[in-house]
Parts: sequence; C-alpha cells; structure tokens
Amino acid sequence: MGREIEPQKSEQQVSYTVEQLVAVNPYNPDILPDLENYVNEQVASQTYSLDANLCLLRLYQFEPERLSTQIVARILVKALMAMPAPDFSLCHFLIPERVQMEQPFKTLIVLSHYLETGGFRLFWDEAAKSRHIVDAVPGFEQAIQAYAVHVLSLTYQKVPRSVLAEAINIEGLSLDKFLEQRVADCGWVIEKGQGGGQVIALPKTEFNHSELKKNSGDAVPLDHVTRIFPILS
Repeated sequence: MGREIEPQKSEQQVSYTVEQLVAVNPYNPDILPDLENYVNEQVASQTYSLDANLCLLRLYQFEPERLSTQIVARILVKALMAMPAPDFSLCHFLIPERVQMEQPFKTLIVLSHYLETGGFRLFWDEAAKSRHIVDAVPGFEQAIQAYAVHVLSLTYQKVPRSVLAEAINIEGLSLDKFLEQRVADCGWVIEKGQGGGQVIALPKTEFNHSELKKNSGDAVPLDHVTRIFPILS
C-alpha cells in the first residue's frame, strides 16, 4: 500500500493513500507534490507504482512549468527495470518531445532501445557512462540482469558462459557466485562445452523447447485480439 497523505478537510481529517488519490482525482494538480514524493519513496523502498507515475506524467503535461527532470528520469529508470513490461514506452509517450531531446532522457531512450533489441553489451557500456542516472535508483543492475536472463531463456536451451557474462555484465568470481545461486534456486545445470568452457543448461520452457508449447486451441482467437485494439487506442 502506498504512503498515506492527509489533505486538509474543514470538518475532519481523512487519510488517503496515493493510489486512492490517483483513482479518485487523477487530474487534480494539487496532488502533484505528493506524487513526486511518492516517486522518491518508490526509489528508496525499491517498490513500484506504474499508475501513480503515469498520473504524475499526465499532470506534468498540464503543468509543464512544474516538470522535474530528476523525478521524470527516476520514473523512466524504474520503468526500464520493469521490462519486459512495456512501461517505458507508456511513460515515454507522455513526455513532451522537446524534453525527450534533452539529457538525461536522450540517454535513457538509447538504453531502452538496446534492451528492446537485445544489445546488452551496448547497454552496459552506455550505462557505465551514465552512472549518475542509474545509480540513483537502487536495484537497477539486478533488475536488468533478471531481464537479460529472461531474454536468454527465450532463445537458448544451453547458453555459453561467455554469452551469459556479456548479457548480465558479470565475470570471474562474481559470475561463479551468480551461477551457484541459480543452480541452487532455479534449476540451472552447468556443463562442460566442446572447447572445455562452461555451458549453462537453462530450465525448459515453451519458448526454448517446442514440445512444451501450448496447443493452438489455447491461443487467443484473432477476432478477440481485434476487439481489444479499439480499447487500447
């Protein structure tokens, strides 16, 4: 549950969570400071509320002179950490184009592109140049590493150690510890490759093992999908 805030009432004090304020009165500019504080609380507590953050970005559209670059950057970093969910795009579209052309937003958009296209080496290289942006949000590296592992699991049945190391930006003893934890908790298996190097066998999923794919009867009918598009537009 979000932080409680207490707006002034003439007769009595009523306590609301940020989520309740967003649901009841999302276009009230008076809640903008509370939403900004809530972004900082999400960063400090390593929690996340997409609805509250989207509400804040919409309010910035109506109150552009009150836009905080630091707050918006933190929202975008948190959205990157939510991948593979499309949160970054949802937030990005609410930011004025003129603002997108400024730093740190140009860098964050580049980072998003690298993640969406699986360019993990490029991503980590760019992130290393922008530590002041990503280090401000605890848990960033761990979240991106989890996303990289997710992408690899969609592609590989067995992934070479070198490929994994590049994707998650960990090497040496740190990588050994990472693998030990995954073997113990996630069912990974470390095997010896043809050249003597390590190969990691990932758990079977419907994506990396075709025999596990669901029957076509379980798929969403096309006419159901087409009905959703008008709702999303």
